[in-house]
Amino acid sequence: MKIGVCMPYMVRDYDRERILTWARKIDQGPFDSLSCGERITGHTYEMRTILAACAAVTERVRIIPALYVLPMHSAVLSAKEIATLDVISAGRVGVTVGVGGREKDYRAVGASFERRHERLDQQVAQMRQVWRGESLFEGCDEMGPRSPQGDRIPIYAGAMGPKALARAAKWADGIYGASMAGDREGSEQIFTAAKAAWQAAGRTDKPYLIGSFWYSLAPDAKAALQGYAYDYMKIAGEGIARQYADSMVCHNPAAVQQGVENLRAAGADEVILVPATAHYDEVDRLAELLG
Repeated sequence: MKIGVCMPYMVRDYDRERILTWARKIDQGPFDSLSCGERITGHTYEMRTILAACAAVTERVRIIPALYVLPMHSAVLSAKEIATLDVISAGRVGVTVGVGGREKDYRAVGASFERRHERLDQQVAQMRQVWRGESLFEGCDEMGPRSPQGDRIPIYAGAMGPKALARAAKWADGIYGASMAGDREGSEQIFTAAKAAWQAAGRTDKPYLIGSFWYSLAPDAKAALQGYAYDYMKIAGEGIARQYADSMVCHNPAAVQQGVENLRAAGADEVILVPATAHYDEVDRLAELLG
């Protein structure tokens, strides 16, 4: 099972030195991939810029945007961004796409929240078209650049429900199914459903299964992790956010290692760990723990 680390993009006072040092530490550690998420509203750093910087200062780890909330954006521009990132990284990109669940993010960028699932299907097809170098309309020039992976940049679907998985089975290389507490049962349910969706779609290949969970190994780790989870989930209301925060247990080495083993037992091909802070202990202690 591969292991990746997400850049801490929701923190404050995250300067150039810390961003680039985090990227280099992930590349030097016993990790296989580097990730970053996308949010618009709230205090967050912009995913594409963070990952371009990371791609430029790393040599080894895969670069996985996780995820592009694609219906908020132009598929053509996103295809160019992803292909450019693949050039910068020398062919190390695998991209996760999904519809998200934050209507305010859509509103903030002037995008429609309606029919987002249908638009996602169409946008994935259009991105592949751009990567193949096909003309989008009569008289349209080729939409470069051509990426090192051509039109075969892996696309993973940020999908967990049966309808979303059924749609993803038509175009995705795998799924990113996050059960953020690091439990085996939640991830196993998602992975089982994904494999069933692939089979129902008549596919003979197995979906690439990516799991994820939140953790902290920084000072005052429990408070940091539960605060992070609360802030992330407060859009759902005070009660749900507090309940979710209280369920976060991966705030010590033993619990983090157990979370990794839970995902391994659930059948994950890769697990991406999401830190609650930008403290260097998050990546240094994780490297020691997993090395």
